[in-house]
Amino acid sequence: MRTIGITTTVPVEIILAGKALPRDLNNLFITRPDREEMISRAESFGFPHNLCSWIKGVFQAAVESGIREVVGVTRGDCSSTEKLLEVYATVGIKQIPFAFPAGRGRQELKKEMERFARHFCVSLSQAEKVRQGLSGVRKKLAALDRMTWETGQVSGGENHLWLVSASDFNQDPGNYEKELNLFLAEASGREAMPQKIRLAYLGVPPVYEDLYQSLERLGARVVYNEVQREFAMVKPAKDLVDQYLNYTYPYDIFFRGREIKKQLKKRNVHGIIHYAQTFCHRQIEGIVLRKIFDLPLLSIEGDCPGPIDQRLRTRLEAFLEMLRDGT
Repeated sequence: MRTIGITTTVPVEIILAGKALPRDLNNLFITRPDREEMISRAESFGFPHNLCSWIKGVFQAAVESGIREVVGVTRGDCSSTEKLLEVYATVGIKQIPFAFPAGRGRQELKKEMERFARHFCVSLSQAEKVRQGLSGVRKKLAALDRMTWETGQVSGGENHLWLVSASDFNQDPGNYEKELNLFLAEASGREAMPQKIRLAYLGVPPVYEDLYQSLERLGARVVYNEVQREFAMVKPAKDLVDQYLNYTYPYDIFFRGREIKKQLKKRNVHGIIHYAQTFCHRQIEGIVLRKIFDLPLLSIEGDCPGPIDQRLRTRLEAFLEMLRDGT
């Protein structure tokens, strides 16, 4: 089947309706054993050192995997994506832009989705049938999420991996659901995990490979992965357009904040970790987040893939000790 690279979550139902397979280039990059070398190869191609490693990684992932078409979200994700698409053009990769409307207007989003659907020679009604077919697996992901914060049977790291993979269902929605069924059956038989310090993780998925495990070794658990949960689209929706209107990540921080605030209260969160990539404009979000939430918040950043360093470990330890003193 035709494979379509995606730089972030987009209406995959449209791609699937067009008999094509979405492939999340972020997941493809971060799971490669040579991911650090991929960044070096992207820099040798011409990407600057002081540019987000994810951009370099997703470029190299598409090139080295032989992907010939890439959907880039030019509004609502990374400020570098528009220029990334231009670089793809220089190596013969077809660019398909997609933009979430700044004002979050229903008609504007519908028009953009219709334009996107025409590229795949399908209608929104055909894509809606795909959405309905995926509703079962999304409900199971919602159950997995509840098992993270409500029953304590799923770790924050497991939650992260399953939800973030829902951006493209690991290129095979049917097999993804089968594996999810097996995982849920196994997790349902577990005892509740210790969760003295309950954390929320806000921001894009981390480049660090051991952040969640490190937090758990320090006596804390992430019970809310904000953006990963948004990728999984677990909230009810009446139709395809509604589903992507409810998707908070591409829109302004205040719209995102209303959903975050609701989840912080529901999940009895003690503290917040806000992650942003080095050299990313989203680092500025930390200013606003501190204004709209009254919980302790630690802002961290990461550059290249790998384990957390001692400096970050020390900051996490100090933050968790402060939370421990307050609980």
